[in-house]
Amino acid sequence: MSARLQPRVAVAAIYLVASLACVSVERGAPSERRPAELEYLSSSATERLGLPFSEAARVGDLLFVSGQIGNLPGTLELAPGGIQAETKQALDNIAAILERNGSSLARVAKCTVFMLDMAEWPALNEIWAARFPNKPARSALGASGLAKGARVEIECIAAAGT
Repeated sequence: MSARLQPRVAVAAIYLVASLACVSVERGAPSERRPAELEYLSSSATERLGLPFSEAARVGDLLFVSGQIGNLPGTLELAPGGIQAETKQALDNIAAILERNGSSLARVAKCTVFMLDMAEWPALNEIWAARFPNKPARSALGASGLAKGARVEIECIAAAGT
């Protein structure tokens, strides 16, 4: 490391340690904190499919919804009609999971969208804008393949509880 960078790195390290110390003081010492409870959530319809993951996990007042493809409820069959039909069904699936667990699409903070073909982005956005007028944070990326030949998969993080 050059002599010119060493002071900057030292200052950055001191700033980081001081910041972490302030967070610890504000939130209480580690011995005073209770770990957030972790709960894995699935409906009986999802459990019957025999998938090796939960449809959501709750940590404190946050719900982490597993990636949802546009499958018809209780089946692994995709909604017919292409990207818009699959996007609508995936969001319906997410909405149902959220509502079963004390949340809603209106309380979604962040989504990640995986698309088979990024050229279908405008078609996905038409459905998206109608379902998310509050515009939660979102990331998107293209994928070389998705489960069951889906064109889209969406995962979300939402607030739950009061």
